Amino acid sequence: MTGSGVRLRVRYSKTGKVRFTSHRDVVRMWERALRRSGLRVAWSEGYSPRPLLSFGYALPTGAESLAEYLDVTLAPQLFVASGSHWAAEQLWDDVAEPPAEPPAEPPAEPLAARLSALLPDGVDVHGIARLPVGSGSLQQEVSSCSWKLEVHGLASEELTSRVERLLAAPTALVERERKGRITSDDLRPAVLALTVVRRAEGGAVEPTTHPEHAWLQAELATRPRGVRPRELVEVLGPGTKLSRACRLQQWIERDGTRIEPLAICGHGAGTAATRAERRAS
Repeated sequence: MTGSGVRLRVRYSKTGKVRFTSHRDVVRMWERALRRSGLRVAWSEGYSPRPLLSFGYALPTGAESLAEYLDVTLAPQLFVASGSHWAAEQLWDDVAEPPAEPPAEPPAEPLAARLSALLPDGVDVHGIARLPVGSGSLQQEVSSCSWKLEVHGLASEELTSRVERLLAAPTALVERERKGRITSDDLRPAVLALTVVRRAEGGAVEPTTHPEHAWLQAELATRPRGVRPRELVEVLGPGTKLSRACRLQQWIERDGTRIEPLAICGHGAGTAATRAERRAS
């Protein structure tokens, strides 16, 4: 396409049985939902045009999430230039004329409800906002993710001891396959925070009552290469197995403060924490 259109950032959750769908399946379900919604999504040019959608870091198949994000580019000719205002009524195919005075903000709640109704059970839209001009992509800007992990196989005391050893270790090697070759990568720099809790508070997953099950709460960096929950549990040593995983939040770091990706749109600005606060937690 030519020109630049308005970009919307969508926050949604993925919980329940739908967690077993792959990232490719999630992309397809969003393409179908947006097409059925009538939302005027911009398309790429070329031999095989695609809707202009940009997803954040792929969620591992089988993991749940309370904080998935999607950027959607809308066709540029559909909006009126009036300061920061935009013609929300022009989002839909069934509207021909722009309003006399377009609203200052998108109709986030009606739009979220409309999209949620078109998505599979377990995929729910929780927030939508317009991205400022010049904002980077989710892949470029997200620097870390917070996770809640249920693990089993070790008593809580032994698990706590292993977590302490990992945090004190200078390296934590894990084997990965890359282009058909096995390599060893050091995950330790990417483990920003890690604690053991007996019961998980809040979130999409229920607390465990099994005596040999415990919860880990972790913050894992996404650069230079992301760490999957399975890999984190692997470096804790033999006998520890991952039962469930839930991504609680994704973070963009700016000037020492981490910000939830929707907050850079001017929404949810309270969802932020400094590096010092993160270390203290």
